[in-house]
Amino acid sequence: MEDKFKATWESLDKRPIPQWYDDAKFGILLHWGVYSVPGIGSEWFWKNWSDGDQDAVSYMTRNYPPNFTYQDLARDFTANLYEPESWATLFEKSGAKYVILTGKHHDGYALWPSQSAFCWNAKEVGPHRDALGELCMAVRRKTALKFGIYYSQYEWFHPQYQSDKLQNYTEDKFVSQKTLPEMTELVLKYRPDIFWSDGDGEAEDAYWKSTKFLAWLYNDSPVKDTVVVNDKWGKGTAGRHGGYHNCGNNYNPRVLHKHKWENVMSIDKESWGYRRNGKYEDYHTVKELIHMLVETVSCGGNLLMNIGPTGDGRIPYVFQDRLLGVGQWLSVNGSAIYGTRPWIVQRDALSTVWYTASKSSVNAIVLEWPQNNTLVLRSAVSLFKEGTTVSLLGHSENLAVIKSFNDQLVSYSL
Repeated sequence: MEDKFKATWESLDKRPIPQWYDDAKFGILLHWGVYSVPGIGSEWFWKNWSDGDQDAVSYMTRNYPPNFTYQDLARDFTANLYEPESWATLFEKSGAKYVILTGKHHDGYALWPSQSAFCWNAKEVGPHRDALGELCMAVRRKTALKFGIYYSQYEWFHPQYQSDKLQNYTEDKFVSQKTLPEMTELVLKYRPDIFWSDGDGEAEDAYWKSTKFLAWLYNDSPVKDTVVVNDKWGKGTAGRHGGYHNCGNNYNPRVLHKHKWENVMSIDKESWGYRRNGKYEDYHTVKELIHMLVETVSCGGNLLMNIGPTGDGRIPYVFQDRLLGVGQWLSVNGSAIYGTRPWIVQRDALSTVWYTASKSSVNAIVLEWPQNNTLVLRSAVSLFKEGTTVSLLGHSENLAVIKSFNDQLVSYSL
């Protein structure tokens, strides 16, 4: 390995992804900001309202006086019920091994006292708190979870970004004076275990100076040996460069990938931020979430599950219910998830079984209870040699192998 990483993709892409991330398998993402106050549509509320979206316009007309601005909404982002230690406890009970908070979304509002976001950060307007720093501290003090920061590269309405865009990105004042200073500040102040980049897709990585930032992050930052990053570092980098691959939202190919990847999805199918008008059927069930986790891990990925807190700092009960449900399942079956690696086969040919491999065992994860309490597998036949045992997690006794024939099928009595 090179002593120093160069500011080129050829060099940066050779950096191994720290093992803790591959072992973790399951994380939580939070979209939280000024957009959580209206809670209408999605976290794109400001952009949608600006573009004349009917739902956004109607909501603001009904509830606020004329000439009320998005910036005025920040005063109502009070976070007065925000209890970061309670959040941290919930995340721990969910079975997640890392949590990522939106330090800054596309509206530019910073959840920490950013030196580059004057009067547009949570310390100066809204809750008057370092909302990001408080969660970072609570997670690290109360749990063993890793802490990450989501950061949007671009901002919809920032004058410097709009100016650079009009110049076809031949100027980079926004990057030099806004994004690079903020990203560096976040790393030095909070020492994140994950730096999750987004909002990069309108410009090439050269404009964002991504390789320059990553070379510093990998070589000289205080988290150079442990930090993990994703692949959103400029137009065309997704699935090609950076750390692990997101490839896109809700990416779940259900086939094995050679490169480490992440399935980032939201429990609310219609939004990443809080929605006050969400319907029951808009939210993934616990069963669906467990299936996604199993399929993702079997194929070598991590699952990043998103929730949207309210503007006053509550995590809605629907999200709590889903997280605790997944955590209950993991409390029994976690050894088939954490620290595992893909097996030679991902899904059995005869059943809804997905496989993972541990150091001394192969895990067959059954997504649907089999008929007649008998599980039939084809892919596991090669495992059966003298002395092979089969056990069911959560039960002490070994299972009976009912029959095996023609070197094709194995059945277990559950």
